[in-house]
Order: sequence, then C-alpha cells, then structure tokens
Amino acid sequence: MRRTWLFMPRHILLIQDDAPHAKAVLEALGNSSDATFQVEWVRSCAEGLARQADADAILVDLLLPDSRGMETFQRLFRAAPHIPILMLIDPQDEDTAKLAVQCGAQDYLFKARLDSFLLPKALESMIERAAISEAMFEQNDRALVTLDSIGDAVMSTDVACRITYLNAIAEALTGWPQEEAIGRPLEEVFRIVDGGTRESAQNPVALAIRQNKTVALTPNCVLIRRDGVEAAIEDSAAPIHNRRGRVTGAVVVFHDVSAARAMTLRMSYLAQHDSLTDLPNRVLMHDRLVEAIVLSNRHRRKLAVLFVDLDRFKRINDSLGHIVGDRLLQSVARRLFTCVRSSDTVSRPGGDEFVLLLWEERQALDARLTAEKILLALREPHYIDQHVLHVTASIGMVTYPEDGTDADTLLKNADFAMYHAKQCGRDNYQYFQLEMNARATERQAIEADLRQAIERRELLLHYQPKVDLVTGAIVGVEALIRWRHPQRGLVAPGQFIEIAEECGLIVPIGRWVLREACRQARVWQDGGLAPIRVAINVSAVELRALDFVSSVADSLAATGLQAHNLELELTETFLMQEAKSTVAVVRELRAMGVHLALDDFGTGYSSLSYLQRFPIDTLKIDQSFVRDLATDANDANIVRAMIGMGNSLHMRVVAEGIETRVQLEFLRALRCPVGQGFYFSRPVPPADFARLLKRGLRTDAVAA
Repeated sequence: MRRTWLFMPRHILLIQDDAPHAKAVLEALGNSSDATFQVEWVRSCAEGLARQADADAILVDLLLPDSRGMETFQRLFRAAPHIPILMLIDPQDEDTAKLAVQCGAQDYLFKARLDSFLLPKALESMIERAAISEAMFEQNDRALVTLDSIGDAVMSTDVACRITYLNAIAEALTGWPQEEAIGRPLEEVFRIVDGGTRESAQNPVALAIRQNKTVALTPNCVLIRRDGVEAAIEDSAAPIHNRRGRVTGAVVVFHDVSAARAMTLRMSYLAQHDSLTDLPNRVLMHDRLVEAIVLSNRHRRKLAVLFVDLDRFKRINDSLGHIVGDRLLQSVARRLFTCVRSSDTVSRPGGDEFVLLLWEERQALDARLTAEKILLALREPHYIDQHVLHVTASIGMVTYPEDGTDADTLLKNADFAMYHAKQCGRDNYQYFQLEMNARATERQAIEADLRQAIERRELLLHYQPKVDLVTGAIVGVEALIRWRHPQRGLVAPGQFIEIAEECGLIVPIGRWVLREACRQARVWQDGGLAPIRVAINVSAVELRALDFVSSVADSLAATGLQAHNLELELTETFLMQEAKSTVAVVRELRAMGVHLALDDFGTGYSSLSYLQRFPIDTLKIDQSFVRDLATDANDANIVRAMIGMGNSLHMRVVAEGIETRVQLEFLRALRCPVGQGFYFSRPVPPADFARLLKRGLRTDAVAA
C-alpha cells in the first residue's frame, strides 16, 4: 500500500473548472467531523494528470476545459488505475457516469447534493475500499497485517460469492476461522437478517458484483454468528477489479454497531418518556393520539382523552420540598395505571399534569367511570417517607369525534374542561362544552391585557372603612384593587385576581398594591387627617415569595408609613395548610410591627390550635355568615362562637358584609366590636374616603 491511510489526512485531488462548485466541495470537506482532508484544486485534466501521483483519491468533474465525458475518466484511469476516482456530475450526465463505473471508476455523486456528511463519507469509504482492494490484490504480508489491524471486519469473495479472505475482526464477528470459511458460500458464513422482519437480507456481495458498484447493507441489518449470537452491523460491499478493470470478486467491510444502536434506541426512548415517572411524554402522547384518531376514524369508533391536574400540588412542593413532591407524582402515576386498561395510555406532559388516552370507548359513560375511579384512587392517602399526603385532582374530559377531530383540538378542549373542573370546586370531573372555549378565550384576553395594566397605570385602589360598631367611628380602612380597563370599564377584582395568581402576575400587582396603599395612607396623614390603619389582602403566591418580608420593609421605608399603621390580611385556608412554611414569615412581619388579620375566618379549618401558633391581631368573620345572621340560627351561633373565640385569644373581631340595619343591630347584640360593609360605605376613591374620614359617617347609619 502506498501510505498508512488509517490515521493520516487524506490527500484529495480536486479537478474542477467551476469555481462555485469547487468552493462547495472545499467547504464540505473542511467541515467534516469524521476525517481530515487535504485538498489540492486544479482546473484542467492536464493539470490533474501532472498532480495525481500523491493523491489518495481523485474528485473530478467530467466536463473540463481540455476534456469532456468519458474521455476525462479514461485519461485519468490510464494514468493512475490504482487511485480511486469519484465523479461529480449533473443529472443529465448520469448515463456517462454509469459507463465510467463499469470501466473502473469507484462511484459518482450529483453536484447539487454535496454536503459535509455525504461527500466526506463517500470519499472515506472509497479510499478504504481502494486500499483494501489493493491489499487483497497484492496479497503480501504487509497488506494482511494492515487488514487485521483496522477496526472493521473485512471479508472478500470471488465472483461466485465464495469466501476468499477474512480478517481477524471478521473471524470474531462471524465465528468462522478463515481456514474453515474459505471456499464456503457467503450466505453460510455471513448470515444476515432484517432486524425488524427477521427475514433473510439480500446478499450484498452478489448485488455489488452484478451492478459493479458499491452497495450498502440492508438497514437494521443483524448478523447471526456461527454460535447463534446476534450483532447489529453496518457498512457496505464493493466490487474488486483486476488491473484491466474486470470484476473479480467483492469485498465486504462491516462493523458491530450493537452498542451504538442500543444507545440510539435508549436515547429515542428517553426523548419520548418522562424521566421521573417513565410515562410517555407530551411528544409521544401526541403521536399516539394522532394514530388513535386515524384508527378510530377508519373503524368508526370513539376515543376519550382525560386531562388530569392535581389540586394544590404546589403547596406540597413548597412546604415539603421537591423530593417529596416528585415521589408523590410517581405514586399518582402508579395509581393512574390501575384505573385504565392495558391498551390505554397514561402520559405526563409535565408538572402535575397527566393525560390519559382511552381507546375504543363505546360511549361517554365509559370515560366517566374511568374518571370516577381516578378520583377515588387519588383520594386514598399517599405514604411518602414519614408523611401521609392527601391529594385530589380536577379532570377535564373530551371524546372523539364530538369534541374535536384532531389531536391539538382534543387536548386544548380537555384542558378547558379541566379548568372548569377547578372552578367547580376541584376534586371533580367535567365534560367539555362549547361555552368553555369562549370562557378560555376571554380569560386569555384578560391575561394579555393584565400584563400591561401596571405599565399603563390602569390599576387603582378604592378604600372601604372599618367601623367601631359601638361608637360609629372609622377605625380602619381596607384597600381594594380595581382595574380601569380602556374597553371594559371598571373591572372588579373577582374578574382578574384569580387569573393573575395562575399566570404569575399577582406578585408584581401585589407589590404595587402594597406600595400604593402605604403611600396613600401617608398622604392622608400629611394632609392633616388622623393616622389610620390601612389593610391590604395578600395572596398565597405573594406570601411564598422569598423576598416578601423585605418588600414590605422597603415599602414602609419608601413611603414613611409606620409599620403599626399597616395590616396584612391573610386567608385562613392558606395559613392553615401552609403552617410550617409560613410561620417564620408571619412572625417576622409581626416583629416589624405590622398587624396581621385572618381573612374569611370560618370558611377553612378554624382550628384553635393553629391560631395559637400565629401572632394574629384580627379575625375577620366571612360575609357568608353575616348574610343570614338574623334568619338562620346556625349562622348566629357560629358568629357568636367566633366572637367569643376572638375575645378569648385577645384578637379584634371584624364582621364583613354588613348591608342592613338588622345585621348591624344583631352584631351589636352579639358584642362584635368592628364591622365593614355596604351599609356604612361602598369602596370609594382616595379623595372621597378622605372626606368621609374627615366628616365621619352619617349619623343614621351608626346611631344605636
């Protein structure tokens, strides 16, 4: 062999008169990651003949200034029959190229299809084949040593496809020693099958000899060794020519790709499955749903999609950590499997969401029964380490073809139905209805506008007084957010606060409310009004923010408001469920001098033991108890007990939602100290509240 070609750069002689095509070749070979090429570019056949001596391969355009077509090939082949020639052609010259291959050229490529993968691979394979053919032809010791030392298996045959040579790697992969293999038919030594169908693969040597060209092995090719062990292999076979260009046999070069193919399959699996639960991910679920729709349409059958979202899962993550949260998700995944058939698909698109594909549902009742099984299964306690966790889910359901005829529409509508289940109290399932789409569109529009509301200064605060029910004096004020939408007018918080919490906007909105309420309270003081405590509502999302305490301190410092003139209203449900994670935050706030109120008292746990853990100053009785106070004995007894509980814990009690004189008198009789509601005043702008604070409430509203 002329050079030790295995590790050295390949010397390529490029004969090409067209500069753009030559540049494309140079770029393709320069970008190769598999081998290094040194390219010498000349523009005529004569120059190529003068420079061919040191070339490992010749890359030639058959249309040159001094030579065209077969004449170009014949001149080069006569001068250097030992150098492999690869032709670059246009489609209309393919017949000429095929004739050149029959006469001894290695192969041809279309100019328009050159890239940094195809061209280097073709050249590398061609050079190796040429070296192997030369080694086989010369049959000297040096060639045999080289063939035994390369990493690929090499096997040659005569024109009758009988084995003439195996290198050491080929012996190991086939299980046949060379002395036993020589003379045997290729199919006996080189048994290959299609890995998918398990049918015998086409004999690559016979095809290479018959077509007088390099041919690739069957895709997904599996070699069955002599002892029955199987290995995935790749590569190709090429004809061997004598010095006169006649085909005298073929050489097969192949290598074991079992590990690489296994890795590819593993990577493909990982790309389609959730790493935490090992369930199909969003991509695979979508593919299966598309396939199911095609089959359901063909066989006129139904299918159902269930969108399952865990309720309040974030609280578990925040309070117990992501490790516990992850193990809970794994537990949920296992339970979902027990609720479906083996033909169904359970997937996890991400987060705390799961999507179930139910094949061949006969009627909507089938999906409903599955949803009910899921709700029951998830309600059972989950035992994670030392924790006993209770979790519920909201489920949205759609059926094909009633609720959509394509995968994206079905998934979108199932998501809409799931959100409706959330709005209906959680821990339930809901079928998709057309009006849900309109509600979702409306919600998206509100969210989009809300993202710009702060920058556009569309948010504002109204203020509602808190009244001493004995003296009638205003003893506090609650700041309530409003949104002055350019098209919708004044929007109440009930229409956008929940959306702000879900999309993450509640934190910047809450920071604005905090700063603005403190600023306004200070403005009233600077205007000569008596200091008054201003209360604002704080959402669970805001309280979880790591910098919440510092943001309160910053707002007080920036506005000059004293901490004891600020009251933060926290919801009872959140405070009780998040006791471990919030007790430190609440105590920090109280240590600053900020007052704390428990809002909507009576609608959550109402646990005395929990209340004792938090430095709460005020209990606010929810308006749902005040509404029927005078007509419902149970509500009256509950309010009486709440007032007594507040007094025993030395907390101020505020009754919300007072709208009538009867309610006021009843609360006075129960010795409720403070009240708030439309009976005294609706929430009003800052200037109106200043006038109200200055002159006091009308006497007929507060007189005993």
